[in-house]
Amino acid sequence: MKRIHIHVNTQDATFDASVAFYTTLFGQAPTKTRAHYAKWMLDDPRVNFVVEVIEIEGDSPGIHHVGLQVDDTEELNVIAKALKAAEAPLLEIGETVCCFSKSEKNWTMDPSGLRWETFRSFGDVDDYGEKTLSELAHYNA
Repeated sequence: MKRIHIHVNTQDATFDASVAFYTTLFGQAPTKTRAHYAKWMLDDPRVNFVVEVIEIEGDSPGIHHVGLQVDDTEELNVIAKALKAAEAPLLEIGETVCCFSKSEKNWTMDPSGLRWETFRSFGDVDDYGEKTLSELAHYNA
C-alpha cells in the first residue's frame, strides 16, 4: 500500500516552531526525531511527513520534495516502470541510507520540476546517510 511523502525544508531558526505547529496540527508528536529532523508516520491521512533543516545550496524553505513510500520492492518496480513509460527522468539509487533509515529508492521530476522520491524503508539507523553525487546533481537540477 502506498503512503504519500511530504518533505518540508525549514530554517534552523524556525525548526522548533515548525515541529510544535505540526505536532498540534496532527494531534501527535513526531514518531522519529533527530537534530534538525522530525518525522510523523500518520495513518489518517496516510502520510510520511518530514520537517528538516536542509542546507543544500539553492534550496529555500517550503516543500523540498514529495514522494510515494511503498511496502515492498515489487511496488517500487511498478512505479519505476510507470515513470519510464511516462518518459520521466528516472534516477535509480537502489539501496541506501537516508534520513536515518535504510531504504531503496528512485528519484524523478514532474514536468514543472517538482522532485519526487519513490522509496521503501526497511530499517532505522543512527546515521543520517549521505546523498550520492547523482542525487546532489538531481537536487541542483
